[in-house]
Amino acid sequence: MSEVTINLPEEVFSARRLPPEEFVQEMRLAAAIYWYQKREISMEKAASVAGLNRRDFLAALSREQIDVFAVDFDDLERELNRG
Repeated sequence: MSEVTINLPEEVFSARRLPPEEFVQEMRLAAAIYWYQKREISMEKAASVAGLNRRDFLAALSREQIDVFAVDFDDLERELNRG
């Protein structure tokens, strides 16, 4: 796994009232959801980016009121082939 370092002002953490670790998790989830909604990555990849399993990623989509049925055909085919 690659590691990326992002320098952010301390005010960002205090504005969100989150410790840096939780902020990073939120950023990962936000990026995963964004790329998934744009159909740039599959649900499986999005879950991986978010650091979640697929079930927890689906739950996160539901919490954010994002349509979980916005699946592309490649995603659907992989799901059907899994059985």
